[in-house]
Amino acid sequence: MTSTKPQGHRPAKTSRIELRATEDERDLLDRAAAALGTDRSSFLLAQGRLAAQRVLADREQFVLDADGQQEWERINNRPARSLPGLARLLERPSPFITPAADQPQA
Repeated sequence: MTSTKPQGHRPAKTSRIELRATEDERDLLDRAAAALGTDRSSFLLAQGRLAAQRVLADREQFVLDADGQQEWERINNRPARSLPGLARLLERPSPFITPAADQPQA
């Protein structure tokens, strides 16, 4: 199967983000970008994206609209699936706990 997109194809960047920084902040960002062999814009986008993903992944509260709440309830009310591989894994002794010499091993 062949791809119709050229190799290395990226979506066009059509949105502009502008920010203000002190000269010291700009210089620090430029040094960090250079240390990674990239330019300031690419560095800021990559690092900003990682930071945004971490912030969103660490959220503890979510606000859902009525449709989202209904979908959440539907998913959470499904019966649990049987996962035989997980059950076998949980039955194995932990490789991180060393049995005491005076305790019988299973």
